[in-house]
Amino acid sequence: MKKTIALLTGGTTGEWVVSVKSAATIAQNLDSDKFEVYKIMLNESGWFYEPADSVKVAIDKNDFSLTIAGRKIKFDGVFIAIHGSPGEDGKLQGYFDMIGLPYTTSNALTSAITMNKGYTKAIVNGIKDLNVAKSVQIFRNTGFDITTIKAELKLPYFVKPNSGGSSIGMTKVKHADDLEPALEKAFKEDDQILIEEFVEGREFSVGVFKAKGEIKILPATEVIPSNEFFDFEAKYTPGASEEITPGRMTDEEKNRVEEVVKAVYEKLNCNGVVRIDYFLEHETGKFYFIEINTIPGQTITSFIPQQVAAYGMELKDFYTQIVEESI
Repeated sequence: MKKTIALLTGGTTGEWVVSVKSAATIAQNLDSDKFEVYKIMLNESGWFYEPADSVKVAIDKNDFSLTIAGRKIKFDGVFIAIHGSPGEDGKLQGYFDMIGLPYTTSNALTSAITMNKGYTKAIVNGIKDLNVAKSVQIFRNTGFDITTIKAELKLPYFVKPNSGGSSIGMTKVKHADDLEPALEKAFKEDDQILIEEFVEGREFSVGVFKAKGEIKILPATEVIPSNEFFDFEAKYTPGASEEITPGRMTDEEKNRVEEVVKAVYEKLNCNGVVRIDYFLEHETGKFYFIEINTIPGQTITSFIPQQVAAYGMELKDFYTQIVEESI
């Protein structure tokens, strides 16, 4: 018997555009023989299902159900494809936990913690063979000293919203005089800012997921951006960066990276598919953790679909495994 799945898309941040594209990829590849899928849009106007041949139907938030032509539709589970808030920061996960509806992502606590780059780095720091770049975390409503920050960190450094995604609001600062405008830009996106020293190295991104109770590692993608760094344009504009999947790593590097990212997945108590970004430092080959995305992009230009193909798996089978593991 088919499972009835709500594919939740949209969101309330600038990442909603990416979310809609991710949901389109997922919808096209969810196995119609196994799942009856309803794409649910969440935005500032509400939560609703919009069939192609009818007016939109609001979700009953008391039990997350739909009523169509007098028939009440209840879901077996939710495939959350919302990047940023409220899909990636634990809010929706907390709601679904309260009403007892399973979902495809990490739980509310893990989602909330991993949305905060600074807190995540503090937790994973100490994992064998994992390094973190030196950084300073500041808050909008508490005092911080620009002079002290400039003295503590060596240029260049990245200024990034602590809870943002898709590199929105992020700046690479090469000159100390450019720190203040970079902070202003980042504070437009978040009340917390992470200022992090630049690591000179090769950049990679790797998908990690759980299926049949086992943590599996996808082939990593090596990222060579044509821009100054892997920003929003480089991520979502075809041809704006060179992406090599599988990335160029020695067998030793590959084995070490797989052990590190598996340990990260376990320590953060992740579920579903996540994406972990990292550098391999040029001089030393050391692994430097950048960040984790608990709801990574699934657009046609995103890494996860590329890596699933390189893994030798069809997206239909991949999404089936994600749903069946969680729901």
